[in-house]
Amino acid sequence: MEKEENQNNSSVDQNLDSMNETVKTDENVNTKKNQEISPETKEEVKEPTLEEKIIELEDKVTRTFAEMENQRRRFEKEKEDAFEYGGYSFAKEALNLIDNLDRSKQVLESDNKLKGTEALTKTLEHLDIIKKDLISIFEKNNIRPIDSLNKKLDPNFHQAMMEIEDDTKEPGTIIQEIQKGFTIKDRLLRPSLVGVSKKIMKNEQKIEENKENIENK
Repeated sequence: MEKEENQNNSSVDQNLDSMNETVKTDENVNTKKNQEISPETKEEVKEPTLEEKIIELEDKVTRTFAEMENQRRRFEKEKEDAFEYGGYSFAKEALNLIDNLDRSKQVLESDNKLKGTEALTKTLEHLDIIKKDLISIFEKNNIRPIDSLNKKLDPNFHQAMMEIEDDTKEPGTIIQEIQKGFTIKDRLLRPSLVGVSKKIMKNEQKIEENKENIENK
């Protein structure tokens, strides 16, 4: 009996010792963790104040409203452009009708068999009437021809296709209109294709220019 009691007592002591060691180990771990957390880290973990949270929310709300306002403005601009310039592509294609009328007139006028005939005169008159009606319809829809002849070359509205020697005009003046340009409201629909004046060159200058052109080639 005494042996059994001694054995039980020793086992109890062992259990108590192991429990004490476990507690000490946990305390050491906690102590190390506390030592590892620096004062700066504790400040970072600090919960923001109510005032700071309110300021942050106000900033987010302000940004959201600003973004919504920008989107609204973009939508309004797109809607306005669609209303104002929705027929831009159609109008540009419709200009081919005027071009074809002008080409038809040139073909008829250059036909030697038709020159001086009454049929040619009446046909040209009808073509002019159709062209005027087309331009009138365009103008009602804010599509207007660009004035070019005797104007200074403006890259915003004109495209120079050739230079023509002419001392009666200031250099850079439009003296020939190859294809008429048009605008739609405040936008360019297509530029006018034009020929502009330049000073008449003397024979010596022409020779020098020809030499330069040959050398550049």
